[in-house]
Amino acid sequence: MIEHNRKESWRKMIAPYERPNVKRSVWQMMNTFVPFFLLWYGAYWSLSVSYGLTLILAVLAAGLLVRIFIIFHDCCHGSFFANRTANAVLGTLAGILTCCPFDQWRHTHSIHHATSGNLDRRGTGDIWTLTVEEYVALPPFKRLAYRMYRNPLIMFGLGPSYVFLIQYRFNRKGAKMKERLNTHMTNLGIAAFTGLLCWTIGWKPFLMVHGPIFLIASLAGVWLFYIQHQFEGTYFEKDEKWDHMNAALRGSSFYKLPKVLNWFTGNIGFHHIHHLSPRVPNYYLDRAHEENTMFQDVTPVTLLSSLRSLNFRIWDENRKKLVGFGYVRRFLTARKAEGR
Repeated sequence: MIEHNRKESWRKMIAPYERPNVKRSVWQMMNTFVPFFLLWYGAYWSLSVSYGLTLILAVLAAGLLVRIFIIFHDCCHGSFFANRTANAVLGTLAGILTCCPFDQWRHTHSIHHATSGNLDRRGTGDIWTLTVEEYVALPPFKRLAYRMYRNPLIMFGLGPSYVFLIQYRFNRKGAKMKERLNTHMTNLGIAAFTGLLCWTIGWKPFLMVHGPIFLIASLAGVWLFYIQHQFEGTYFEKDEKWDHMNAALRGSSFYKLPKVLNWFTGNIGFHHIHHLSPRVPNYYLDRAHEENTMFQDVTPVTLLSSLRSLNFRIWDENRKKLVGFGYVRRFLTARKAEGR
């Protein structure tokens, strides 16, 4: 009964923010897609002036590409428009620009929302996270593979390009026909977009402009996803103890960013609210936070404190916290000393 009342309480609190506003959504499309294409053209034009200027414009365009991804993300949740078809059409088009197949990503991301922080249901749409005991039980080769995966140079260097350029080009095992066709449609759209621009302006100028835009945006996207659940004080529990509200408010971060970065990232820093209710459009997340003290009680992650999360690699079930590989080494040394 207490659990039911608690759920009803936050449901009533969040409900007013769950209704998309068509004017707000259309305006966000206009102030995101239009400047993105203008900056893209400006970056191309600046090639004849200075590549330094090109890179400055590319950074701004990359920020807008992250914002386009947030629109894509909202479409996947059905929260950008009230109309399902409108979400699917815009989501698929935005998915071409962000190299993400709409139906595939919507499926895996919905699983992520249903299982985030659940130790017994890891493995779909999340960051690969092992417990200390699981890591210790691995053979040396798999330990090395895990350490490489969690290395920042791999995760934020090679990882984004692999995920967006290679992994998302293939259908997942067990995908239904509609999802498979959507992935193929997205791939054709990416090929058409790339081919048309290469034919129009040449492959070298295309790479000089779109290369840095894509690399910066994909790195920023992976970093945001990482810091949303891999932070000091995050939440993981076994299935029998797992709780949706705790997974949202304790296991999803409130990334306290400057207003300009909140704008470029579509308020996704208010991730604790988003996980509590993914039906809230991104443009209402900040308002929901400001108007409800329940959401303000969450300890924020700042730009500075988020950098410490780079040291968190593995979950310690006994201490209920993320730790680094240094702790694992000390753990193994102590276990050997005990003769275990």
